[in-house]
Amino acid sequence: MAEFLGLGLTHYPLLAGTDDHMAGLLRWTLTDPDIPAELKDPANWPELMRREWSDDGGTAAAGRHRAELRDSLARCRKALDEFQPDYLVVWGDDQYENFREEVVPPFCILAYDDLEVEPFELMNSRGSKNAWGRPDDMTFTLKGDARVARDLAEALINDSFDIAYSYQKRKNAPFPHAIANTQLFLDYENAGTEFPYPIVPITVNCYGQHAIARQGGLARFADIEDESLDPVGPSPKRCFELGAAVARSLSGSDKKIALVASSSWSHAFLVDRLWHLYPDTAADERLYDALVHGDVETWKAVTSAEVVDSGQHEMLNWFCLLGAMTELGLPLTWSNFVKTDVFNSNKCFAVYEKEEQK
Repeated sequence: MAEFLGLGLTHYPLLAGTDDHMAGLLRWTLTDPDIPAELKDPANWPELMRREWSDDGGTAAAGRHRAELRDSLARCRKALDEFQPDYLVVWGDDQYENFREEVVPPFCILAYDDLEVEPFELMNSRGSKNAWGRPDDMTFTLKGDARVARDLAEALINDSFDIAYSYQKRKNAPFPHAIANTQLFLDYENAGTEFPYPIVPITVNCYGQHAIARQGGLARFADIEDESLDPVGPSPKRCFELGAAVARSLSGSDKKIALVASSSWSHAFLVDRLWHLYPDTAADERLYDALVHGDVETWKAVTSAEVVDSGQHEMLNWFCLLGAMTELGLPLTWSNFVKTDVFNSNKCFAVYEKEEQK
């Protein structure tokens, strides 16, 4: 029978940039002319937000944020190395990368073999140098296993879970950064260049009704008012069911498999009712409390509308992970919740493993 490890982590793009750029999304948001002026005044911000912003636009706080994220990523990497998986299955969102106007599936298994990936492509486009001082066009090899991915797709279909699959990356489009950054950050010391484990990606249409309308990213309020919304993405319940189905499909093998959710939690630029200024921390803390206490029912009760309202779109990846961990009965053995107002998104980290693996 297969052995499993569960990991939850972030693929926060701004961690790949320099500290002086980490608050860049907030700076961009503050230039939106449709946000009321009084809300842009730091005097009216929450206390944490004022403290992080300070008198340097968040640069010093960015260093502290980076350190805390790196510590938690190192904890996840330690668990991974102790487990020594044959491969990782990673749930990550597709933000207008492979999922574009031609086709937007709810889920897609990327059945790729080894692929050269440019990990700094996104941050280059946002005008930031990378945090490692590497060449802008550096690549690393993202090891894949097309055979495992195809077998997983077939097993899911035979288990009555219809799943899309891809044999080839979309041309002239970036590789999904949720997957690339998973390798980049789990191998932070080496900027992703020495990561030894193959990755089988499952990309999730987390952005749903914003997938094409906002091209998986930022939008001004003037554009939002008249946007034509896309159909909704997969529901939290369906993501939970996918995770369970993946766990069942892989359980009969003789492999050691790490199941990984890659995303931050509430994203400021997706919380319209908070004017894109800071994330919905209260909503995140409610689900984190449920996570820590093993309260699966609270997670299963979350609706698609609630996810969108709180800017928790990318947490659908975590619903996949929780579905798998529940199916396997794998306990949460460590977690950390990193709260921020200035750096766009709260981050969560988690390790699920059998007690004897600790």
